[in-house]
Amino acid sequence: MARLVYGLNQSLDGYVDHQAFRPSPAVFRVFIEHTRDLTGMVYGRRMFEIMRYWDEDRPDWDAEEHEFAAVWRSCPKWVVSRTLKSVGPNATLVEDDVEAVIRGLKAQPVGEIAVAGPDLAGSLTDLGLIDEYRLYLHPVVLGRGKPYFSGPRPPLRLVASDRIGEDVIRLTYVPA
Repeated sequence: MARLVYGLNQSLDGYVDHQAFRPSPAVFRVFIEHTRDLTGMVYGRRMFEIMRYWDEDRPDWDAEEHEFAAVWRSCPKWVVSRTLKSVGPNATLVEDDVEAVIRGLKAQPVGEIAVAGPDLAGSLTDLGLIDEYRLYLHPVVLGRGKPYFSGPRPPLRLVASDRIGEDVIRLTYVPA
């Protein structure tokens, strides 16, 4: 059975804001390798629109940015949205019956499917579909923004913690 994993960069005060801080080269390398190993990714609309940045190569990118873009483009994506009309290559628009679609993805025999977007993750948490939460804590305090958890935190059990680079801690939790 495939595992559904929600993981995002987060400030120390609990916010996700990809415009406010960037991952270090060490964290970016982790995301490249993680994305390379994924069975697929499930996005909420807002997070997908942010990630569409990687759809087209840019001349100012370095080699790792080009590598991430290629890996990201090659990974199958499902985008949950009632407002988008199309989602581009290697992506499937999910407009209705999100629970059935996600349960179908989880029924795949193996693999890890990433979940991106706090609101979507909150909905999937409420349905009991998230198998693991990965918080990449950055030494930044934002004081505002979108919280990592969009609602009450479910009971969680810490299963791993590790340092990435000089200043990021990855905390891995599973439902208790």
